[in-house]
This record gives sequence, C-alpha cells and structure tokens, in this order.
Amino acid sequence: MCRSIKTLRPPALPEEATGDEIRAAALQYVRKVSGFRAPAAHNREVFEQAVDAVAEATAELLAGLEVRGAAGARRAG
Repeated sequence: MCRSIKTLRPPALPEEATGDEIRAAALQYVRKVSGFRAPAAHNREVFEQAVDAVAEATAELLAGLEVRGAAGARRAG
C-alpha cells in the first residue's frame, strides 16, 4: 500500500473528506500503480482520466460507508 495515501473516513479525519483530499489520494494511487510521478505528454490524458475515475469511485465509497461507533453513527463521506 502507498503510505502517502491517508485514510479519508471518520474517525481518521474529524470532518468529511474534501474533494481536494479525495483527488490527492486518487493521484497518489494512480502514480503508484502506473509507476509515473508525472506522465509524459502522450500519457497525460489517460493518466488524468484514471485519476478522475479513482476519485469518483472513492467519493462514492465514502458516501456509502456507514461508520458505526462514530459520533452519532453518522455516514462517512
């Protein structure tokens, strides 16, 4: 696992994850999986599409998680 990707659900974060935090985690994931810190121009479009897809999936995951035992057993995300 990439150690620079942080947990984005309560109680790890006191507040809901922001769009910027979700996108940063998605970027780190795509960087790790692709092996590129910054893609070459000919790979930039597919790299950005992957970051967008991972960020969207992450936001959906966080929105659907139920965190038991958290303040008021609220939903994460």
